Amino acid sequence: MQQPGAEPLVTLDEIRAAAQRLRGISLRTPLLGQSAGVVVKPESLQPTGAFKLRGAYNALAQLPPEQLRQGVVTHSSGNHGRALAYAARLLGTRAVVVMPEDAPQIKVDGVRSEGAEIVFVGPSHEERAQRARRLAKADGLELIPSANDRRVIAGQGTIGLEIVEQLAEADRRGKLTVLVPIGQGGLAAGVCTAVKSLVPGARLIGVEPALAADGRDSLIAGEIVRWPSAKVQRTMADGLRMESVAPLAFEHMRRYMERIVTVEEDEIGRTVAHAARDLRLVLEPSGAVSLAGLRHIAPAGRNGAALDTTVAVLSGGNIDPERYSDILHRYHPN
Repeated sequence: MQQPGAEPLVTLDEIRAAAQRLRGISLRTPLLGQSAGVVVKPESLQPTGAFKLRGAYNALAQLPPEQLRQGVVTHSSGNHGRALAYAARLLGTRAVVVMPEDAPQIKVDGVRSEGAEIVFVGPSHEERAQRARRLAKADGLELIPSANDRRVIAGQGTIGLEIVEQLAEADRRGKLTVLVPIGQGGLAAGVCTAVKSLVPGARLIGVEPALAADGRDSLIAGEIVRWPSAKVQRTMADGLRMESVAPLAFEHMRRYMERIVTVEEDEIGRTVAHAARDLRLVLEPSGAVSLAGLRHIAPAGRNGAALDTTVAVLSGGNIDPERYSDILHRYHPN
């Protein structure tokens, strides 16, 4: 059950409204065959290289004109920051992004390329959040979190809408399983809400690095469990180095998500290489975890005359070329 006094969960109507705002802004990413019964949805193909554009634009598009004149601020390891900067450029408003000093250079360059101002802090997520809150108060900026915001969750939920629509168009009628990566949980919250609202019998499974499994621990405990910043920094999946899931996102996960599985670093690296070799997709480690999680669930099979379908949401592909080359050489040397 939802905690007393908690903010209401995002509705399917909010997600459908977000889909209307995003027409002509975000790409309706395809479902690509991975193997019999398994398909992937590559959000790495979005204009900013990750799914975050959906939530960021949906949030900014609902701001009143007076707030757009003031500007917006966020804190991000990279993908949400670039998405917010991109949306701000389209809507003609100022954007400030608080980033960790160790953010991948490709993500720093991406934020700068959209014209945003960057403020660097240490690696802790909480340090980023505190600095963003101070900047919002000092400059009258609207703080747009990456997950703890119903407008953002609704935008990410359009991925779930598309999955259901695309499977119907392909006449796939078996049982549906959807795997989503877990960082702060905004993507999972939106996708779970959309899919479970439209296909109540679907299974929603989260995937996390074993080195940053605070979401798994939280779902098991029934309350948010925090991991130390130094502990989650160990994973190569820099976009998932969160100490805890966002409170609003967690309420959706508790309602709709079956479980969270974890993947080891070698599994993530091998999946990045597999995506390059067999799917012709460039994935960052954070974008590959859901595909790596396929090894930890029962394979899709036949449900009567219909083939069951498993969809892995590939969240992004923004990775420094040198790091990408190192991963490919290590896990796919030939």
